[in-house]
Amino acid sequence: MSIALTDTERAAGLKRMKAVATGLLALMAVIFLFAFALQDEYPWLQYVRAAAEGGMVGALADWFAVTALFKYPMGLKIPHTAIIPRKKDQIGASLGQFVEENFLSESVVQEKLSSLGLAQRAGSWLARPEGADRVAVEGAALIRGAFTVLDDDAVQRVIESMVRKHVVDPPWGPPVGRMAERIFEEGHHHRLVDLLVDRAAEWVDANYDVVSRVVSQRSPTWVPHFVDGMVGDKVYVELAKFVRAVQADPQHDVRLSIDKYLKDLAQDLQHDPAVIAKAEEIKAGFLDDPRVHDVAARAWSTVKTALLEAVNDPDSELTRNFKAAVRDFGRRLTTDGDLAGRINRWISDGAGYLVRTYRSDIAGIISETVERWDAEETSRKIELQVGKDLQFIRINGTVVGSLAGLGIFALAHALFG
Repeated sequence: MSIALTDTERAAGLKRMKAVATGLLALMAVIFLFAFALQDEYPWLQYVRAAAEGGMVGALADWFAVTALFKYPMGLKIPHTAIIPRKKDQIGASLGQFVEENFLSESVVQEKLSSLGLAQRAGSWLARPEGADRVAVEGAALIRGAFTVLDDDAVQRVIESMVRKHVVDPPWGPPVGRMAERIFEEGHHHRLVDLLVDRAAEWVDANYDVVSRVVSQRSPTWVPHFVDGMVGDKVYVELAKFVRAVQADPQHDVRLSIDKYLKDLAQDLQHDPAVIAKAEEIKAGFLDDPRVHDVAARAWSTVKTALLEAVNDPDSELTRNFKAAVRDFGRRLTTDGDLAGRINRWISDGAGYLVRTYRSDIAGIISETVERWDAEETSRKIELQVGKDLQFIRINGTVVGSLAGLGIFALAHALFG
């Protein structure tokens, strides 16, 4: 609506200026007629006639020149008139070439960007609370828009395909074996063994009755109960002594056996085909569990819901942390000259690459757009933009022509009488 109103205002202004310029021409014609008719009776009117005659010549000449830019004067197809409609495509191509050579030069763009200090300016803005708030708002809108566009099923399929490609399909045995080998070599598993032994000792201390009952259940029926009790006591005591010995001695045979077993298992996971195949069977059985697939299917939905709730809440921890990170980054840009310099160079180099690679395509937009325009519409658009100023040329031509006519006549009259 505002564009149409602007065009209407320009058209009205152009019409007024045309009326003024044409009215001035008509005034010169009327003055010329009266002066020409009465100059014999009033000789001084010869000067008026000469001025009016020169004004008409200047007005007509400039009217022809201005009109010839946009149309054929009086519909006559005079050569080298209606320049804009006839030369529309050439004008568009020349304009595009002019922009490409003078504005889309790599050196011009890089010099301009280097002088702006974009990193420092951006840092000053980002360091302010309102800048960080604006980035957070726009970022939240971007995330909401992305989630609106993305298809949940498609995203889940992509996640599943990536998990299958990078997690499921590669064999687990060798990488797990290498990781376990490093853990076992550095002794990181000893804490876990200590924990298991401590739990075993605590269990033995708290379960005397269980040990006695198991011994009684395993003994023959003909053995007297008091013998079962004695054997149960002995087994419990020996079991407790054994667990305490393992717990107290870091070099106990049991611990050393566990270490050897784990290290052998790590080697087998890397090199034994049978163990590797067994690990693959375990992996397949685990990943084929429907509950695992259900968890994978719900992962995207959970992430999406949590992220949307976080970005929609301006007081959420995610939003607060994001704003703090933005402000911190802005402060670094304003205080760290090296960081700002690197970013400015990246911007300059990136813009230089874009201009160097695509400047012909960018400038081509101008010529291609002009080519698509209708010739008459193009002429009208340009006339609306500059036609009002061109009417001043007609007015100035009338004034200058009048002065020139008067001056020439006065000089000739002074020289030749």
